Amino acid sequence: MFKKNLFSVTIILSLSLVGANALATGYGQTLCKSEQYNCVKVQGGQSWASLFPDPSQRMMVKKVNRMNTPLHAGMTIAVPKNLQSVTLMDLAPLPRQSEANSIQVNLNQLAWGAYDDNGKLVNWGPVSGGKSFCPDIHRGCRTPTGTYTVLDRQGPGCISHVFPIATHGGAPMPYCMHFHGGYALHGSPTVPGFNASHGCVRLFTEDAKWLNHEFVNVGSTRVKIVR
Repeated sequence: MFKKNLFSVTIILSLSLVGANALATGYGQTLCKSEQYNCVKVQGGQSWASLFPDPSQRMMVKKVNRMNTPLHAGMTIAVPKNLQSVTLMDLAPLPRQSEANSIQVNLNQLAWGAYDDNGKLVNWGPVSGGKSFCPDIHRGCRTPTGTYTVLDRQGPGCISHVFPIATHGGAPMPYCMHFHGGYALHGSPTVPGFNASHGCVRLFTEDAKWLNHEFVNVGSTRVKIVR
């Protein structure tokens, strides 16, 4: 019995370690082979602020890595080689032209792009869409692909009426913009460099506020989601 229990514990620990390693591998690591970037391994005690004291450069590196969560030792992040002179738009992973008055979301590139009335890309940022399986609801929760229209928008006090399951809602969704049933674009402090949501499209809160206040027209702005 002891050996059987020990074997079970070993399996559980092994799976936990695999999961932890998977979470440690963010989007930035996929850019390491690109000539545009240097990759940096984070050391103990380092943070976004200590590595990048300049706020604008710090935000740019966060967006390149598609994450606003804290750094931890052993993590690898990508840093633009010409960080001093490059602009955010220089690093845009999306087409420069697309459908006018639209928000394009690419769940593989982990990025959104805003296109003005002439179809020109005017801003972009990171996203985290729905993950393949959500244990709390016992099913997949990927963000649906397709083309939708922004149905409404709310301010910084927007909350989920479903999650967390244990409390029947209450999760913050600042500057939410619903586009399909309960699915929304919204701000979040946990955009981790991979798809991790229950189906909504998480954005940096600053980006959600910009889209909500400066870009979206309810009833006309289109949201196109692809993989």
